[in-house]
Amino acid sequence: MWKAPSILVGIVLLLLALGIVMLASASSVKGADAHTDPTYFLKRQLIFLGVALVAGWVAAHVDYHSWQRAWIPLAVFSAALLLIVLVPHVGVKIGGSRRWLKLGGFSFQPSELAKLATVIMLSAWMVQAGRKTARFVEGIVKPGMMLGVFLILIIREPDYGTTILIASVGFALLFVGGARLGPLAIVATIGLAVFAVAVMHDPVRMGRILAFLMPEKYPAAAYQLGQSKDAFILGGFGGCGLGESIQKHFYLPEAHTDFILAIVGEELGLAATVLVVLLFGGILACGLTIASHARDLYGRLLATGLTLTVVVQAAINVGVVTGCLPTKGLPLPFISYGGSSLVVSTIGVGMLLNIALQGLPDDSHLGDTAKDRAQWI
Repeated sequence: MWKAPSILVGIVLLLLALGIVMLASASSVKGADAHTDPTYFLKRQLIFLGVALVAGWVAAHVDYHSWQRAWIPLAVFSAALLLIVLVPHVGVKIGGSRRWLKLGGFSFQPSELAKLATVIMLSAWMVQAGRKTARFVEGIVKPGMMLGVFLILIIREPDYGTTILIASVGFALLFVGGARLGPLAIVATIGLAVFAVAVMHDPVRMGRILAFLMPEKYPAAAYQLGQSKDAFILGGFGGCGLGESIQKHFYLPEAHTDFILAIVGEELGLAATVLVVLLFGGILACGLTIASHARDLYGRLLATGLTLTVVVQAAINVGVVTGCLPTKGLPLPFISYGGSSLVVSTIGVGMLLNIALQGLPDDSHLGDTAKDRAQWI
């Protein structure tokens, strides 16, 4: 257990370093074209990284029980931001989706905060309900209604990828928290049916589904995915070399954001791509280890939710970029360009570290453990 926090920090720092290096390469062409500065996106990401590291450090030193006490105002605040972003001329609309709020020269995605708020909210609720979570109303209906508020607001943006992510993590938390599997599965099935209907009535998202299933019939909609696959093919096992990507020259849209893993594959090869996947597997192992040794139920639920949020998002991104899933707008945590995702993901890691710290035995009983505790304080 005591090695898990150190390994987790090492993995995240490695992913952050890889992200900066790959962003410098993947965004250089677009930065030079759109802003006459090939380092434009890199400079901004370095600012985001500085904020993220400070926020993560603070989160690591804040008792995670503080989030349990603040779950109601945090949930209300997050829902309010999701509502505000839908207001015309307030929320910034890009590519047909209204997901951003403008803050000075930077933009912020409220849905990123919603990921964190959902985990805190559901973890606190399941602890508060106690043994009543085995009942349908306390274990599924009430937390499901709270979860539904976030999902409805996010799908209205629309952001189907984040909707799937939050719903998946939310239902996992309800199950781990004590909700009965049978009724939970029924509710999840109904939710999937409603989601499918929403997708069918959205021409853009339905086009992506059809392009995924029949790319030869919908070549325009399948273009981005085709270029992503080409990047991996061009990279082969060892890659074509750092900075030598062809796809970043406007062949692959969103090369520095959602599809940055394709540039990793093209420039550094299959070996680097597999390494990235293994690193996220390491985050899963470390996070679940921390969860299993948490000192109370809230810590176990919170650690589980925080871990799944990062890992499931990474899994969806990898699935999309490699052509295993239809295209969705989810960044690769710690690597893709974007301040909101970077800061929130790093805060989540900081909270995981605090749970690990709180789970250490008392200093008075174990001398070696006292040293382990001291390194995190």
